[in-house]
Amino acid sequence: MGLLTTIRKQKIKDKEIRVLILGLDNSGKTTLVRHLLHEDVSTVSPTLGFAIRTLSDIGGYTLQLWDVGGQSSLRPFWRNYFDRTDVVIWVVDATTVGEERLSECRAELSKVVAEDKLSGAGVLVLVNKIDSVPSSVSIDDIVKTVRVALALDRITNHEWIILPCSAYTGENIDQGLRWAIDEVKRRLYRFD
Repeated sequence: MGLLTTIRKQKIKDKEIRVLILGLDNSGKTTLVRHLLHEDVSTVSPTLGFAIRTLSDIGGYTLQLWDVGGQSSLRPFWRNYFDRTDVVIWVVDATTVGEERLSECRAELSKVVAEDKLSGAGVLVLVNKIDSVPSSVSIDDIVKTVRVALALDRITNHEWIILPCSAYTGENIDQGLRWAIDEVKRRLYRFD
């Protein structure tokens, strides 16, 4: 029995999913984690380094949430957190969907999905802060713009989904987590 098979069997037994939360600075990663843990989201400071939090009994699974800072000075260190990751949640700020920021976001996401250590991990792209988008702007158009700008259709080595959300209000967060858990279950049980 190989090492990967042993790890997969242990994950199935433990029902633990490792979730790495990444994205550019100020995209709402920590707000997302705080919302999931039912903590106050009214004041959130940028994550300097990383924080590990546990979310228990979500669909029968325990999620280890790795919230890693998105400042440009921290991004070269992201690879230190890739080992044994089951799902990457990539958070994008819907209120700063400009060409320069999306170009930077695409470059960073491209590096992440190319990493061997993340091979096969599911990718959940959350277009966050939709509660702050003016009502005159179509959320569907923003999601489409992000999908195209990040070249998500070119990601073939990962299962992925893109959803609009609000880490502040919780809109679509549960749907995203259900997708992540289902994606991991499909992958782990496929080898059982």
